[in-house]
Amino acid sequence: MLAIAAMLTTSFVACDDEDETAGPSIVAPATQSVKIESTNELIFDVTVPGGYKSATVEVTGGSAEIFSEPAASASTGEIVVEYVSEGTEGDETLTLVVTDNANKTQTSTVNITISAFETVVVTGQLEGTHNWTSDKIYELQGRVILKDEGVLNIEAGTLIKGQEGTGVNASTLMIARGATINAQGTEIAPIIFTSVFDNILPGQKSGTTLTTSDRGKWGGLVILGKAPISVSGATEAQIEGVPASETLGLYGGDVANDNSGTLQYVSIRHGGSIIAEGSEINGLTLGGVGSATTISNIEIFGNEDDGVEFFGGSVNVTNILIAYQGDDAIDIDQAYSGTVDGFYVVHGGSTDEGLEIDGPEGSVNATGRFTLTNGTIVGDPSQAGDASSLGDFKSKAQGTIENVMFKGYTAGKKIKIAASYATACAPGSANAFSNLVDDLLIFDEVDFTGYVVDVYSASIDNCAEANVPTADQDAAEDKIISSSVTNGIPATSTWDWSLTKEKSLIQ
Repeated sequence: MLAIAAMLTTSFVACDDEDETAGPSIVAPATQSVKIESTNELIFDVTVPGGYKSATVEVTGGSAEIFSEPAASASTGEIVVEYVSEGTEGDETLTLVVTDNANKTQTSTVNITISAFETVVVTGQLEGTHNWTSDKIYELQGRVILKDEGVLNIEAGTLIKGQEGTGVNASTLMIARGATINAQGTEIAPIIFTSVFDNILPGQKSGTTLTTSDRGKWGGLVILGKAPISVSGATEAQIEGVPASETLGLYGGDVANDNSGTLQYVSIRHGGSIIAEGSEINGLTLGGVGSATTISNIEIFGNEDDGVEFFGGSVNVTNILIAYQGDDAIDIDQAYSGTVDGFYVVHGGSTDEGLEIDGPEGSVNATGRFTLTNGTIVGDPSQAGDASSLGDFKSKAQGTIENVMFKGYTAGKKIKIAASYATACAPGSANAFSNLVDDLLIFDEVDFTGYVVDVYSASIDNCAEANVPTADQDAAEDKIISSSVTNGIPATSTWDWSLTKEKSLIQ
């Protein structure tokens, strides 16, 4: 159903001169557009100083009835009207009359426009400039690629749905190197990527057919750029999930300030189609994306694989929310050198790491160091099959984690630090552990009260897991000390626009 937020107050009060108690007041929905033959929820906020008595509703077309109302004699509350639109396009009005215990009344009328939304199926490779607007539903069929020099402008409030498909047929939107996406949603009208199985309509914030467990229903959003990456023996690579024969799948280069466009107030839901056994698509994939790209206020909800994965690049991200991902929430690879400032992770059930952090894979562009700052990562052991953990720092991870809080996990969950031993468990290994000791991997004001730091062997042929030197464990614990965080973590109200907040999954 379409939840229409209360925005406009209109009234007429019939009052008794001998009674000075104010009559009812109503905050009613503004003019809205709805789909033909759709069921919609209209919410009126009412204030009734004289005590709530009753309400009636009339509509010029279609049908309407009061679904819920305040308790008798209540002074405030909500009246929810269930409205079913007619089967033809046009304009209608819906009028609510509220009566108090002194028989004072107030009347409020909402104007409604009924229309049929056009569905535009998008497939193949896109060239030139394309404008996607909020009055249509855009349906991705297979891998859709915006080619070099192409521009995709997506209006605030636009709804994009991916068709079902796996492997090479997975429905994905890919922005190739040299192309630009301008997807600028707002808190009131976010841009939403979801599945065709989601019954959400334009103008709605959510549908009713999919839940947190509905993952992998389509692919995801992939953005590729020309910024430096670190891979073995090369300066560019093929993004995962795209066949080697597709040259538009290349990312990386030497343009640190490359610009792939703008992504703000965008919600990506129910993605992560399976490419091959054990391989799925991330909700948001960023391959070699440059620092001139703007990414802020992003939600990734119910993705089968990682929430967001950075393959090198230097893009900065502000305010990202990841909920109920199937694998890792934030995954960093190939010497990503940007900053993620403001993040919130909600584990749910069979998920993996809150953070999975890898370092450079080659000698080229190997100095890039990430920053993760001002974040909250929340576990939920009540979920069936919970296998989540706080984070895994491996493969020469290098960067800074500061002002981050972990909470909600089962006691004893781990921050894992990989150590690689050249000989039989000789203390002082390489890998993320040595970067930690050498202050290339820094934990500053990280609150993990009730959880542990765990140095583990990434080279079990040379050192069995149970034989990790006590000296290495002690050295790691000296470097990673739980402490209170400061006030930099975003307030939960930051996510008021999101599906995660609407489903009351943010603590």
